Amino acid sequence: MNENLNPEIQDDEQVEELSLRPVSFAQYIGQDKVKEQLEIFIAAAKQREEALDHVLLFGPPGLGKTTMAFVIANELGVQVKQTSGPAIEKPGDLVAILNELAPGDVLFIDEIHRLPMTVEEVLYSAMEDFYIDIMIGSGDGSRSVHLDLPPFTLVGATTRAGMLSNPLRARFGISAHMEYYTTEDLETITKRTADIFEAEIVDEGAHEIALRSRGTPRIANRLLKRVRDFAQIRGNGKIDRPITDQALTMLDVDVEGLDYIDQKLLRTMIELYNGGPVGLGTLSVAIAEDVETVEDMYEPYLIQKGFIIRTKQGRRATAKAYEHLGYPVPEL
Repeated sequence: MNENLNPEIQDDEQVEELSLRPVSFAQYIGQDKVKEQLEIFIAAAKQREEALDHVLLFGPPGLGKTTMAFVIANELGVQVKQTSGPAIEKPGDLVAILNELAPGDVLFIDEIHRLPMTVEEVLYSAMEDFYIDIMIGSGDGSRSVHLDLPPFTLVGATTRAGMLSNPLRARFGISAHMEYYTTEDLETITKRTADIFEAEIVDEGAHEIALRSRGTPRIANRLLKRVRDFAQIRGNGKIDRPITDQALTMLDVDVEGLDYIDQKLLRTMIELYNGGPVGLGTLSVAIAEDVETVEDMYEPYLIQKGFIIRTKQGRRATAKAYEHLGYPVPEL
């Protein structure tokens, strides 16, 4: 569990990941609507010398929810303690974390939809009235202990906002939907990352990486690392469009940003189920992926790009999916 802004670094990958993260709204590229709202709310809270209202960040994986939580803390000028829903197994774990908060601090809970219900119920009073009542002991010797908390800001992040209970969702005063990034924003992010890596990149190379990054900065940075390797070994070190295209083709990332699993999912729908409709569970078994992985990581982008649609009967491949993969479009 990371408990401060500068957690102990275990390896080079963590150092690299932290170095890529912006630390202020000025450095944070994209998510302009979310940033504008948060800047207003943070400025108002600082003027009143109050803790910022609790913030819920939701959206697909890789869009910068964790980074946004740390930026919020930096902009507020407070410390942040980081944990995740699965890591808080019992109320005592939550009490230990809350007891270490200073006034105004940010508590960031990733995957907040995975909090156990017994923990979530303790969180209600902590969020609303800044106190918790816990039971100590068991049987006849048990007693209730009242613990006052300093005002704090809970920042919760989730890829599945629909799985949050209504009582928990209602206690967030600020809800921010993190959206997929534009190609232009991803180009800027790619160039910034290349500069940090001291890698030479041209506009066409950055544009090609951005086009194939599924609207997601995390994927853009991952693809850039692999293209950089390819350029170093197979080229002259410069990341231009031809070397980028060769590298991403080798990685099975096509011009629409679809990777091997995306293509496998669409081909399965078309070849085994005549384009659908097919249930998500059946489709997940057919491609040997977890239902949650398909629903959270692959389906949102495929829907947004118009390759599949949801119907009451199940998922259905669109004409665009047939055309993209080279299949004849069936007559309706």
